[in-house]
Amino acid sequence: MRRLLLCGLLGLPGLGRVQAQSLPVLSQNPPSLRWQEVRTPHFRVIYNGPLDSAAQRTAARLEQLHGPSVATLGVVPRPIGVVMQNQTTVSNGFVTFLPRHAEFFTTPQQGLGLGTVDWLDGLAVHEFRHVGQFDKARQGIGRLLNPLLGDGALGIAAVGVPQWFFEGDAVGTETALTRSGRGRIPNFNAGLRANLLAGRRYSYQKAVNGSLRDQVPDWYVLGYFMTSYLKTHHGADAWAKALDKYYRFPFYPFSFSNGIRRSAGLTVEQLYDRTMTEIDSTWRVQQAAAPAITPVRELAASASEKVFTQYEYPQYVTDSTVLALKTGLDNIAQFVLLSRRGAERKVFVPGQLNMPEMLSVNGGKAVWPEFQQDARWGQRIASELKVLNLATGQLTRIGKGARYSAAALSPDGRRLVAVRTDAGYRHALVLVDAQTGAELQTLPNPHNDFYQQPRWHPDGRRLVAVTLSAAGKTIVVMDPTGQGPATGTAQPLLPVANVNLANPQPWGDFVLYNSSQSGIDNLYAVSARTGQTYRVTSRPVGAYHAAVSPDGRSLAFHDFRATGARVVEIPLDTTAWVRIPVATADLPGPYAEALSAREPAGQLVSRPVPRADSGASGYGVRRYSPLRHAFNVFSYGVVQSPTGNAVSLGLRSQDLLNTTQLFAGVGYDQVERTASVIGALSYQALYPVLDVDMTHGGRDVAIIFQGQTLRDQWRYTRLSAGLRLPLNLTRSKYLQGLTIGTYYLHEEVYDYDLPVRLSRAETGPNRPLNAVQTTVSYASQLKRSARDVAPRWGSSFLGTWRTTPFGQGLDARQLAGQGSVFLPGLGRHHAIRLRGGYQWQDRAQYQFAPAVSFPRGQGYTSFDHLRVASFDYSLPLAFTHWEVGRWLYVQRLRAAVFGDVGRGVNRLNTGERIYRNYRNVGFDALVQFNVLRLRTPFEAGVRVVYNPVVGQWVVEPLAFDIRL
Repeated sequence: MRRLLLCGLLGLPGLGRVQAQSLPVLSQNPPSLRWQEVRTPHFRVIYNGPLDSAAQRTAARLEQLHGPSVATLGVVPRPIGVVMQNQTTVSNGFVTFLPRHAEFFTTPQQGLGLGTVDWLDGLAVHEFRHVGQFDKARQGIGRLLNPLLGDGALGIAAVGVPQWFFEGDAVGTETALTRSGRGRIPNFNAGLRANLLAGRRYSYQKAVNGSLRDQVPDWYVLGYFMTSYLKTHHGADAWAKALDKYYRFPFYPFSFSNGIRRSAGLTVEQLYDRTMTEIDSTWRVQQAAAPAITPVRELAASASEKVFTQYEYPQYVTDSTVLALKTGLDNIAQFVLLSRRGAERKVFVPGQLNMPEMLSVNGGKAVWPEFQQDARWGQRIASELKVLNLATGQLTRIGKGARYSAAALSPDGRRLVAVRTDAGYRHALVLVDAQTGAELQTLPNPHNDFYQQPRWHPDGRRLVAVTLSAAGKTIVVMDPTGQGPATGTAQPLLPVANVNLANPQPWGDFVLYNSSQSGIDNLYAVSARTGQTYRVTSRPVGAYHAAVSPDGRSLAFHDFRATGARVVEIPLDTTAWVRIPVATADLPGPYAEALSAREPAGQLVSRPVPRADSGASGYGVRRYSPLRHAFNVFSYGVVQSPTGNAVSLGLRSQDLLNTTQLFAGVGYDQVERTASVIGALSYQALYPVLDVDMTHGGRDVAIIFQGQTLRDQWRYTRLSAGLRLPLNLTRSKYLQGLTIGTYYLHEEVYDYDLPVRLSRAETGPNRPLNAVQTTVSYASQLKRSARDVAPRWGSSFLGTWRTTPFGQGLDARQLAGQGSVFLPGLGRHHAIRLRGGYQWQDRAQYQFAPAVSFPRGQGYTSFDHLRVASFDYSLPLAFTHWEVGRWLYVQRLRAAVFGDVGRGVNRLNTGERIYRNYRNVGFDALVQFNVLRLRTPFEAGVRVVYNPVVGQWVVEPLAFDIRL
């Protein structure tokens, strides 16, 4: 499943050398939760709160899948832990081997991608396939490396396996083993279908690596079709054979392609070409047999066709204007007002959108859900409602700390109906006061059916919604104002069936809705009086989210295209609708039936399952102590450093609930170019994070003495311990964070033997440093689009105070502050950064590492007083699709010009002051690229700096930056 990250946001400046080895803050749950676990022969399901029945059911489903789900890979996975996260409203799930475990987020998604399968069932099928894929690496080189490196060996052995295989093969498994799955859902492949039908058949390099100009389907879509083609034409075990070949010796370029060639006779490029040819032909045949295309009138005429841009979820504000959500590669998500004349006006930029899959406008207001993350606990993410008064711009926050995943306004704008899934996996429709946020009524849901995209009837009394039950989906009508025990009881308009319904929109005696029944998503209608169904539109790729104009004459929806969805209109004329029989099942997508037929277990998860509240399973439950499981070594030898993307030598430990991290190994300081041995422990279960680390290594800096620059080198052993409080303060379109930290430092120094000392005292093992460092860092940055090269609005600040207050050992003090302001440049995606800093230090017997940025192109020199300032202007030069065979793919060229100034002042013992001024200018030239067809891009380049004072040029390489 896709993973949504809300808080890896700010790229705050480092907190100085004392804290340099502090481990990253992970996402935790509040310590007040009490954890339990369900143990089966192959799984340990860890959960908290009222999830008992859901955990039992999930454990039973996983145990059922253990053999059949991975049979075609030829593996028997080892037992694994599964954490059920119920404090978040993010709809997600993932598997990782760093450390090896899975996490299921228990709030279902609202979109078409859910299909007709229970959310937790879908997660179990998809994510357990990942478990099998990772364990497939325990052969060949992986088997040899695993005892030497731990589970980190799996990543090393699988480095050449593209991400599209992992995700595509998992989507294929969910498609084969369930009655739904994304391979059966046309909305899943709409982007690829649009590209092929428009003649946009991209090269394999571009399809794998993506684009900053065009819509390129993600790993899931590309991978589903490529993995399914091979399974369909070369057998269900085709990928098991290809991986067997690959893992024998994967450490050479294109070894994955060679594994496919040796097992199936195709290179990966040939596999891609044949897959695209086959599905292109399939879709063109389907298009030729489809009903005549419904003509439409486009509202977003001003949209650029050169850069992928989307207009979605239209809602009428007046008879001639529509509010829609605009997204794309060129801009951040924003609500815009579109008119029939083609005019476009930005209305509002929301915060962290909760993938609404719908927008609601009524009574002069608009409502949508937004994620609101707890300031401290990363796993506690609420989903609140934002109500915008379209006339005044006033924004109202509804449901602080609530769990609303979809909502709609009543016709008068005074009430809301919202979908809520609680921490116990119980689903409900809730009526809410749109002014105060008070919950007025919770509608009965005795069978715990899941609700999607509710809407108010124009009469302001009834509600319609899609419901998902064990038997399938239907559209229901409810009357919350009724009397007696049947109040709010759902009355179905369609038979419950395996049909992926979505987005109901009541109008008169009809309810319009989305359906995949023809193999293409289009708009349909059902008569609430007779039950007769009608086809309303016939669009070649997909028509979504119907909205009726206030005068009842026009119907708006968004129409998917290769250049992005566009809001279009058609006359609302019931005489043009085509009568059709009531659908009993969706038309399966390409490869879906063939995949099911080739799986030994067939559609294993397609049958009705025990309800989450039945407690039908009987696995034992016991308390789970996070502290008792705090130490969990998962990787050793060559490991990925937890403080960044560097590779280190050492070991890593991390428990499954992210409370305790341990790292021990060898590090390297790129600034001073010195090595060190490090041990670091971070305990993050409490409100403040407790950090302890010990380091033994070297220092290499320069000082100025009597006008001469002297190189100062020594060794040290350092122990630091302290607390930090990381807070996520994001509440709007600005990503905001604040971190406060205080650390105690004890350091012994050796070989501190310059021929002339700055201090009056001898230094060495008997003169240790006992210091305290306090830091405050804050950052606020506007969200960035994919094409932005730097923040265009925002600010940041880092304050540092280091001192030796104990009166023992070495004596030194340092006070520093550095701030930045980010502004938009002259052109689109251009950005300016203005930065200034001041550092004072009393170097009586010791000199701390720098706490401000030194002028670029210069080695750091320690001063008593240091003032620095800089100006950066960053801009993209070109967005490209350059290919160098199979080896290199270039996506973007960018540059930055900068100027740095600085002034350092030293005061000698004689009272004389020595000044040194810096005035440097330069530029960075960088290339964003992919190598060996790995989807994660790198960025590297060169920096040229000119010092006009001494007339010196400096050319420096800019190290690789992994653009995650």
